Amino acid sequence: MADQYAHSDEDKRPTETPAIRWEEPPEGPVLVLLDQTRLPAEEVELVCTDAPALVEAIRSLAVRGAPLLGIAGAYGVALAAARGFDVDDAADALAGARPTAVNLAVGVGRAHAAYRNALAQHGDSRQAAGAALAAARQLHREDAEASGRMAEHGLALLDELLPGGGHRILTHCNTGALVSGGEGTAFAVALAAHRVGRLRRLWVDETRPLLQGARLTAYEAARNGMAYTLLTDNAAGSLFAAGEVDAVLVGADRIAADGSVANKVGTYPLAVLARYHHVPFVVVAPVTTVDLATPDGAAIEVEQRPGHEVTELMAPQVPVAGAEAGTGIPVAPLGTQAYNPAFDVTPPELVTAIVTEEGAVSPVTAEALADMCARSHHATAG
Repeated sequence: MADQYAHSDEDKRPTETPAIRWEEPPEGPVLVLLDQTRLPAEEVELVCTDAPALVEAIRSLAVRGAPLLGIAGAYGVALAAARGFDVDDAADALAGARPTAVNLAVGVGRAHAAYRNALAQHGDSRQAAGAALAAARQLHREDAEASGRMAEHGLALLDELLPGGGHRILTHCNTGALVSGGEGTAFAVALAAHRVGRLRRLWVDETRPLLQGARLTAYEAARNGMAYTLLTDNAAGSLFAAGEVDAVLVGADRIAADGSVANKVGTYPLAVLARYHHVPFVVVAPVTTVDLATPDGAAIEVEQRPGHEVTELMAPQVPVAGAEAGTGIPVAPLGTQAYNPAFDVTPPELVTAIVTEEGAVSPVTAEALADMCARSHHATAG
């Protein structure tokens, strides 16, 4: 496995330094990722030359976010095929790298199916590799288009729920261009509101323990000139109590058939707060995140992350002379056990609407989700 880092220019905007891209240098195809563990301190690109390198990037959160994981998984299959590795093994490893985000398995499955179909039809591994790459690129394009449609539908819903503009939106984790082939999911809706002058304030949860809100959402909001304020996760309640939140917009990593939503841990408490304070709680995600094979929230496998993410203060992984990159500062006694689920599950009765590229579902019911998936060519049924 061969990895290397290439520094990008410090003044590049996120749209100029894509979260993921395929390149074909003379030494062979590579998948280039913007290493999100290094943000916001510096923009560094991670070059993956094989599936094991990509699996490690996924597990370490160098690449993350449900839609982008699907794209990365598809490109990972194409990378294994183009470089002559065992494609079946690569697909299995990639699909299992993070269990909760269903888009990862969907992306891997699409590219793997394209590879196997082409191989069966032509018997030529090079043609099959080309088919896998074409499937990955198509998924990438589809996600970018879906992002734009989600922004349109989400903004229309906000205007319906909150006529008059001046939206004060609370968001959690990171749902912008760093997780998407386009401008994101929930963040894309807030960005659309900003561009038409209807965003008064974006409240950004820091999102403990790895601070994706503080490091990534604030980074994207600043780059886009949005009015934003960062808050600790446990300050959200006082913000609601003060009447400073008009709507909550979050993404999703898996939406069960009944409308239960798995998203970054800390989302469920926001849904409870929103319900108590009569604030709309809106989930924005592509149809590929809806998993009709998962019947309800109890059936969603929630990824458990390492305890050191909680017992150590994790800083951006900037190399420091004499110190290992990514080493945390202990904030708990040695040997402390930590409970560190990556996600929690919000039941459908707490969700005001689910916005996808196909439109908004409200109220959120199993029947409405099934109808929406039936209308889409990208439904996930297992």
